[in-house]
Amino acid sequence: MNTRTTPYLKRIFPFLSWFPMTRQSVRADILAGITVTLILVPQSMAYAQLAGLPVVYGLYAAFLPVIVASLWGSLRQLHTGPTAMLSLMSAAALIPYVAVGSEDFITLSIMLALMVGILRLAMGLFRLGLVVNFLSHPVIIGFTNAAALIIGLSLLNKLINVPMPRTEFFLGDLWVVLQQLGNTHWPTLMFGLVALAIIVFLQKRAPRLPSVLIAIVITTIASYAVGFERNVKTDLDAIRDEGLRAQIVRLDEIAGEIKRNGEEMSHLQAQFSTLEERGEATLNEQLDVRSEIERRKLAIKKLTREQMDLRIQLHLVDITRQPQPDGEVHYVVAGRIAGGEPVGVGHWRFGNIDGDQVRLTGGGEVVGTIPSGLPGFQVPQIDWKLVLPLLPAALIMALLGFMEATSISKAISAKTGQRIDTNRELIGQGLANIVGSFFHAYVVSGSFSRSAVAAREGARTGLFAIVSALGVMLVILYFTPLLYHLPQAVLAVIIMCAVFGLVRVRPMIEAWKVNRADAVIGIATFLATLAMAPALANGILLGVVLTIGLYLSRNMRPRAEILGRHPDGVLGGIDSYRLPAISDRYVVLRFDGSLNFVNVAYFEEVVLQALGRFPEAKAILVIGNGINDLDVSGGEMLRALTQQLREAGVELYFSSLKRQVMAAFEKGELAGAIPADHIFKTKEQALKAMDERYGSLADPLQKGQPKLCET
Repeated sequence: MNTRTTPYLKRIFPFLSWFPMTRQSVRADILAGITVTLILVPQSMAYAQLAGLPVVYGLYAAFLPVIVASLWGSLRQLHTGPTAMLSLMSAAALIPYVAVGSEDFITLSIMLALMVGILRLAMGLFRLGLVVNFLSHPVIIGFTNAAALIIGLSLLNKLINVPMPRTEFFLGDLWVVLQQLGNTHWPTLMFGLVALAIIVFLQKRAPRLPSVLIAIVITTIASYAVGFERNVKTDLDAIRDEGLRAQIVRLDEIAGEIKRNGEEMSHLQAQFSTLEERGEATLNEQLDVRSEIERRKLAIKKLTREQMDLRIQLHLVDITRQPQPDGEVHYVVAGRIAGGEPVGVGHWRFGNIDGDQVRLTGGGEVVGTIPSGLPGFQVPQIDWKLVLPLLPAALIMALLGFMEATSISKAISAKTGQRIDTNRELIGQGLANIVGSFFHAYVVSGSFSRSAVAAREGARTGLFAIVSALGVMLVILYFTPLLYHLPQAVLAVIIMCAVFGLVRVRPMIEAWKVNRADAVIGIATFLATLAMAPALANGILLGVVLTIGLYLSRNMRPRAEILGRHPDGVLGGIDSYRLPAISDRYVVLRFDGSLNFVNVAYFEEVVLQALGRFPEAKAILVIGNGINDLDVSGGEMLRALTQQLREAGVELYFSSLKRQVMAAFEKGELAGAIPADHIFKTKEQALKAMDERYGSLADPLQKGQPKLCET
């Protein structure tokens, strides 16, 4: 392979730069990969539930996408896979359209991963990595803090084993959970607290041990030993309480109505799209179809609310079994649960209904059966009518995931010295999501915790990530039955431990000290993200809009001030430092901003206000070392202003202009309006010439004139 070909091949196949490997590097990568696997398996299952998916989809997302991202990414120590933030955002983006956990929900989750992958790949190919700069630091901090709280609190119901609604208003859903604190299932809470104690203890006393995996092993064994999950299935007719049976039947009816309305809505949307494509839909027909679609959406929303209210009511019912002389078992209401936990082996709570079969539970929730076997190849199903509605969320997820991966990469590369190619990382992350979507994986991104562990364990190349993916493969093939009795509360605690550590208050305090306007935007982003959850994209979009607004505001009114002299001869603002003006015959003005269409009106306002303060002045000298650009609007404004001032007997001078600005001054009509002897190379030359032409006597009373407008 010649030296001219090698760089080209390495751009196409970045993993070629791993070679040649040494025995020491391979050994380090294998050990780091095994360590990361011990974290990856429980995290991927927990994050899948956060995304509203069965836990096996987390394992799918931790297999092939990990390999692809490591082969085509930029940073060797970056580990890709399911993450808490994007898991929650994935669920939040889909909740308005389909029921959580349904087959359609799974299909759309995979489609969303494909969309995110395509967006990231396109950004990488077109070298748009700089787009992430639109997310300012305060916006990122505000959003991350809010998202961490939302992610953690969204699992509170798993920790106390009570129902939680999944609506378009997270704070309302959380309030419903808080109202059920008195009905906490204490064994479930105890399992969660034990897992938390194990994780915290091992992280402090033995940080190199896989604390999360150890907590899972201990709690799973304990769950199996004590029979934490106690389920029984019975015929609906065995429920002898008329009121209870009616509620259960109604719950089943609601599920059917929601499904029918959803199918009808999909049919109407497909019909409407067909009519639009053919151009056969009249305005009235379009309005009728849209009206019917909205009516179906409203019906689904009402039914979903009724469904959750009914589930909460059923959750409070204490059901007891009554064996009959003929061998049958009847179930009757023993009373409403006080304090949350039914007492005795013969007491149950409603679980769910499937046809005529009712599942009753007398214990806590566990992971349950996890399908074994590797994910097969399947082309993702595209619901074209939802592509545009999901596009904003997909774009935000693409940007946030990339931002997360970039911040991790920068932190690690600062220690390793490895150069990061952000566009290459976008390509790797994009390919990982695209390939993963063909093998049942939902959206993935770079993980801070797993990447930090890999760097700490001495990973040298992306081989460590491939080793971790192979470890997940072994789990999928052989070990999923061992995870059946893992309590759901333990998975909730794992996520809470991961995300609550992301909450950072100090950066917001520092931002408040440095620049309160930026801090206010960060706080606004935090509050908006909380208020708009689970639509997290809206919160960060608001932050971006506010950031752009603040940027435009600052550029529309840049810093400008009349200058005077300090006793040592250094120039300074007459208002900032209470200095006398240099002269009452001419005004020295500093303008710290480009002259373009955004602020030309403000520059003219500043000049005229300066003349208002010094009516005897015959000249204005603008020190322009802060002017970086002059566009057509700025040039036209200067030409008109120069003519206006000249008619009033005032001359306009400039000094210290940059090369690109001087080039603009020398072209077009502006060159004739402002002659060459009105432009000075340095401010010293300009001040000397101004003293010679206009004199340097200053009226000290001018200090009491109204203050020049500033920013």
